[in-house]
Amino acid sequence: MRMGTDVGLALGVVFILSMLILPLPPFLLDVGLSLSFTAGVLVLMVALFVTKPLDFTSFPTVLLLTTLLRLALDVAATRQILAHGNEGADAAGHVIAAFGGFLMGGDIVIGLIVFAILLVVNFIVITKGSSRIAEVAARFALDAIPGKQMAIDAELNSGAINDKQARKRRSELEQESNFYGSMDGAAKFVRGDAVAALIITSINIIGGLAIGVGQHGMAFSDAAADFSTLSIGEGLVSQIPALLVSVAAGMVVAKGGIEGSADAALVMQLGRNPKPLMLASGVAGILAIAPGLPFLPFAALSGLAGTAAWYRFKFPPAKTEEQEEASAVPATVLEAPITDSLKMDQIRLELGYGLLALAGGDTPRLTEQIKSLRRSIATEMGFVLPPVRIQDNMQLPAEVYSVRIKEIEAGRGEIRANKLLVMSPTGKLDGLVGERTNEPAFGLPALWIEQDEKTSFLAKGCTVVDPASVLTTHLTELVKESMADLLSYSETQKLLDDLPREQQKLLSDMIPSQISVGGIQRVLQALLGERISIRDLPTILESIQEACANQSKTIPAIAAHVRTRLARQISDSLTGANGYLPLIVLSNEWETEFTEALVGPPEARQLALSAARMQDFMRRFSQAYEEAAAAGDSPALLTGAAIRQHVRAVIERVRPSVPVLAQTEIFARARIRTLSTI
Repeated sequence: MRMGTDVGLALGVVFILSMLILPLPPFLLDVGLSLSFTAGVLVLMVALFVTKPLDFTSFPTVLLLTTLLRLALDVAATRQILAHGNEGADAAGHVIAAFGGFLMGGDIVIGLIVFAILLVVNFIVITKGSSRIAEVAARFALDAIPGKQMAIDAELNSGAINDKQARKRRSELEQESNFYGSMDGAAKFVRGDAVAALIITSINIIGGLAIGVGQHGMAFSDAAADFSTLSIGEGLVSQIPALLVSVAAGMVVAKGGIEGSADAALVMQLGRNPKPLMLASGVAGILAIAPGLPFLPFAALSGLAGTAAWYRFKFPPAKTEEQEEASAVPATVLEAPITDSLKMDQIRLELGYGLLALAGGDTPRLTEQIKSLRRSIATEMGFVLPPVRIQDNMQLPAEVYSVRIKEIEAGRGEIRANKLLVMSPTGKLDGLVGERTNEPAFGLPALWIEQDEKTSFLAKGCTVVDPASVLTTHLTELVKESMADLLSYSETQKLLDDLPREQQKLLSDMIPSQISVGGIQRVLQALLGERISIRDLPTILESIQEACANQSKTIPAIAAHVRTRLARQISDSLTGANGYLPLIVLSNEWETEFTEALVGPPEARQLALSAARMQDFMRRFSQAYEEAAAAGDSPALLTGAAIRQHVRAVIERVRPSVPVLAQTEIFARARIRTLSTI
């Protein structure tokens, strides 16, 4: 709202309210009645030309203000009629006198009948119908909000729309519900206005007769002529603008899903098909020659309808985009192409029907947290996670969810949508009451409790998590385990295309003379497979070029060189809260044994350690790691560069989240602490 218009609106409302109390001279009364009449015409024209109901969201406010203006003018006119009605027809202004004399034709009975008909048409037909439409539209709009919100969130998570479009759609949805809800209540203003007009007119007639005969000594016939003419004229002046506004309200709420202005929609839908026009022309022609009926009106209408039908046959309207698409597909083709069944979701979250409330409703926490997850992974790992598709699966139990990576189930869990998950900092649940379970992501012992018990468990030092966060945590761990598989060739190409211009020269020197895009993809997958961020892509590309220049053509050799260049980043990511990098060191004996167990050519060496020694190594490592974890550390295993990759392949089978580092991957200035030696 521009500066000054808010003050003007406030002064206008104050002036309207003042008319209910202060007397209004006939000149200002004429101005107010003219304004009311013009405002009614303006509102009707705006309603006719709006393309959709939401283009006129201020209509409920306009309806209230115009109704208040008419009621204030009714009160001001009543004061003038009762106070000065004995002075003649112009006692209440020229507008009321004109309506009382011209439209009534000088006959009080005719004027009274016309006023009653206008009142019936407005109150019973138009206002009642538009109120019912507004009521039903408001009910359906409110009932459809959860489903529409869920559809918007699903499209956002699938990548079909962006955040800006989603916010716009949510805003339109909120405006729609507020508009129809306001219209449902605002329609009652017009109904009340019609009832008030009837009561005010009756008071004017009865009170005018009593004042004219009792106070001014007028003859009953003279008092009836003067006061009845003014009262009915004032009623007509009030009801005609009210009828215009009521028609406008009916036009707005009845518009529904029609796109475009009312004239364009009516002409297009009534005159698009020539067959109905031809039949209407034939019926009008038959009525024109029927005995006793006037020939000219029906003949003219028959000719107009016939001309319109001929024009539509001669010049059919252009097909819409939807009709062209429908006509382009043969009518016999009803099934989707078989190739559609080959498409797969990179990440899909399937929910049992009891968990659907987490992804919809007024507070869709799950969808919001998945958006935050994609953003955090992009920031932390330098990898844009594919959209997560959320869908229901009636084959799952009600409170079970399943996470699928490339159509293969990566994990599932069971949560309670209306409860909270509690975990003890000690890992023991002794003395705690609730439904016992295991946390889905890490398998920790936990409890499901009621939401009103949250405060008491927090006071005991427990960690309390809502079900959406539990599911998102599990999804995060599953995604991090599968990031290497999710980095496709096309995603790699996008990462390379998004590099700054100064890095494009490096790419042109590397590809395809030294390495292909597929080779870069394999190196990045090797890094993501061990949860190493690829956000510093320029450094990674420089390292790949260095490795290729040193005749290192195998992917493991290139990845090892890249890891050496990323030593600072790797060391920093593994440094704990105490400021040091905790390590479990592989002893010289195991180093020698692993080295001697390598067989095959240098570019494709394999580990051939006996099963007994393999079991012994995994047992020793698990024992050392559990001791460190019990002390609050998350150590990495340190090995020699030559065997790092093979040791990692062994460790991955028992503890995939434990990093395995080569000595060359420790940053020179990193603070390290050796917890134990295997």
